[in-house]
Amino acid sequence: MSPTIESEEHKALRTAVAALGQKYGREYLARVAREGGHPDELWADAAKLGYLGVNLPEEYGGGGGGIAELSIVLEELGAAGCPLLMMVVSPAICGTVIARFGTEAQKRAWLPGLADGSRTMAFGITEPDAGSNSHRITTTARRDGQEWVLSGRKVFISGVDIADATLVVGRTEDARTGRLKPCLFIVPRDTPGFTRSVIDMELQAAEKQFELVLEDVRLPAEALVGDEDAGLLQLFAGLNPERIMTAAFAIGMGRYALAKGVEYAKTRQVWKEPIGAHQAVAHPLAAAHIELELARLMMQKAAHLYDAGDDMGAGEAANMAKYAAGEACVRAVDQAVHTLGGNGLTREYGLASLITAARVSRIAPVSREMILNFVSHQTLGLPKSY
Repeated sequence: MSPTIESEEHKALRTAVAALGQKYGREYLARVAREGGHPDELWADAAKLGYLGVNLPEEYGGGGGGIAELSIVLEELGAAGCPLLMMVVSPAICGTVIARFGTEAQKRAWLPGLADGSRTMAFGITEPDAGSNSHRITTTARRDGQEWVLSGRKVFISGVDIADATLVVGRTEDARTGRLKPCLFIVPRDTPGFTRSVIDMELQAAEKQFELVLEDVRLPAEALVGDEDAGLLQLFAGLNPERIMTAAFAIGMGRYALAKGVEYAKTRQVWKEPIGAHQAVAHPLAAAHIELELARLMMQKAAHLYDAGDDMGAGEAANMAKYAAGEACVRAVDQAVHTLGGNGLTREYGLASLITAARVSRIAPVSREMILNFVSHQTLGLPKSY
């Protein structure tokens, strides 16, 4: 997949990251997951080369780029078979929110470590009873003198065991209206009352999923990120990069699977010609390539709008990119497995586990149905059913 509308710098970044990815590959990530470890070596190498913090401000140790550059890094690692899920969370969501809205002290405390990979941060928004309805978040924060007290539960929170802190979405009461509004708090891993338990997942990944319990967690005033009254703005400052990076993750995975399918179709011969000469095999692979390319174009548009400061435009494009990438990824993986036949289900070829992994890109961090709701309401102006 050769990029056609990218700058020379972006093309060079793709090439460099692809080389790093090829050094590790899918077998490395699969082995780490099987052994219950974490991809520390790849994370450290990516950090050393400046890739993890490429989107963060230079004055805090970052690369001074944007989500456009960070999405390239994740996509190319994914295309090599070794995407780093915590890139979606730590530099893209948490790093972006702190860089845009954090106090000077918060920026100095967190951004250099997030940029050089020495510190990581998880992101806690999803709740057991809220699902896709963020208006039903019940994790609450109340003032008690100079402190905040948080109580609530979160589920499907990635990488909490390795994160130094979790950026938790809670709700505080507006003194003027009495309504609850979202606010973001930095909760260090070992804070009293903050506990975690692993969720047993069928999906085999290095990054574990956790349920969190916050039981009267006391935090200092400076744990609040940004302005107490700018909650939604701050929240979506993190959610738009999350969608863009999820698209990058999905596109990379789809590219990896498609490359395996194409390679097999070129060499597998059971009749006179390789099976790739037959249109029933070739055309679905070609269609998968087209869909991945189209998804990437929307992802690039979303990243461009976000980096240009157009939050509204980026919101629409980021949702569309995530939707398109999830669909393209699932179809690319399915077609690759189908092309390999029985071999597509063996551990030797390493595609079968992607059937489950690809499905995640349709479900998380927001389901395709909620994206269709967003587009039908926000873009097309159709009435809501809820």
